[in-house]
Amino acid sequence: MTDRALEGMKVLDLTHHLSGPYCTKLLADFGADVLKVEKPAGDHTRRAGPFLEDDIDPEKSLVFAYLNTNKQSITLNLKSDKGISMLTSLIEESDVLVENFAPRVMPSLGLDFETLQQINPRLILTSISNFGQTGPYRDYKAADIIEYAMGGLMYISGAYDREPLKHAFNQAQFKAGTDGASATLMAMYHQRLTGEGQHVDVSIQEAVATGLRDVVNNFTYTGAVRRRQPNHSGDLSRLRASSDGHLIPNPGIGAGLNWDVMVDFMGIPELGGDKFNTPSARLVNAEELGQILDNYFIKQNKYERFYAAHEKRFIFGVVQSPSEVMADPQFEARNFFVDIAHPSLGTLKYPGAPFEMSKTPWAARSPAPTLGQHNQEIIGKKLGHTREELAQMRADSII
Repeated sequence: MTDRALEGMKVLDLTHHLSGPYCTKLLADFGADVLKVEKPAGDHTRRAGPFLEDDIDPEKSLVFAYLNTNKQSITLNLKSDKGISMLTSLIEESDVLVENFAPRVMPSLGLDFETLQQINPRLILTSISNFGQTGPYRDYKAADIIEYAMGGLMYISGAYDREPLKHAFNQAQFKAGTDGASATLMAMYHQRLTGEGQHVDVSIQEAVATGLRDVVNNFTYTGAVRRRQPNHSGDLSRLRASSDGHLIPNPGIGAGLNWDVMVDFMGIPELGGDKFNTPSARLVNAEELGQILDNYFIKQNKYERFYAAHEKRFIFGVVQSPSEVMADPQFEARNFFVDIAHPSLGTLKYPGAPFEMSKTPWAARSPAPTLGQHNQEIIGKKLGHTREELAQMRADSII
């Protein structure tokens, strides 16, 4: 009886950057055997910062270390006939191949889906690309902010009187990686039932567009175009500065909470008058209300107000810095952050399981591999090449 949900699932990982590696990381962390195939110079994410102690070293990229836990690494030059030949041998016994090249790349390598089906009819090919494998944009290049813009999510993000915004870092990439892992597992279920492989086509633009939900429905049925929301000073759920940071006092007025209860909680009697005791009055006097709330919260400790608010069943939150997130008692109680030892990075804390499974839990079995760490094991022993042949392949830039 295994405690690894994806025990026995064999995945070839031809991915780079963020979306593809995150897809295969999710599979690896829940037990799949993931073999990362890198070009001899290595995945360019190895040269992406931040680096441990600012030491620019391909084995010290913190981004790469996070995205590649529980994987093995070999190097292959897929522009060489020998490299393609060895990859083909690995494809023959794999369940899944994940790639996030531009759509033209796999066919240019002689590895289009039809060819892969001839090599291994059971193979699932998961392709993650900017705009998908079809359509007029299929070969366009993009960055995360472009995916946000083209997916429609930026149009409704930010304040209505300012330019549109996107979330920090590369959320579109991670959303597409999550969708890729989910779709791959659905295809695996079909494979197990029928023995058939299939091509999974994930568009990062579409991964972003799935967040539009009611925006599309509103437009379809009423013709209404949702815009970015106003952030007037009297908005009760507006971000407020406190004495030690920021908090989000969203008390739930209008969702069953009486205004008088909120006034009593804050201890500001003047808010109980006619100028503020109805939603319409608060809207008319929004600027004055906002100034009163700003003056109140700037004197408060954010955590004291947070805990006191939740005792009243209000919806309050605090803006936490990275150090505060790491010390958060909720994360600590659920053992979310985990220690992983790496030969070049030492022991560092990493975000842990994206969700909990009681019988087959997430596990950090091994750190991200060093470049070509498993060449001897996979190319040597498994594919039957001698040390001398490996040395020659290195000299010829095949591995």
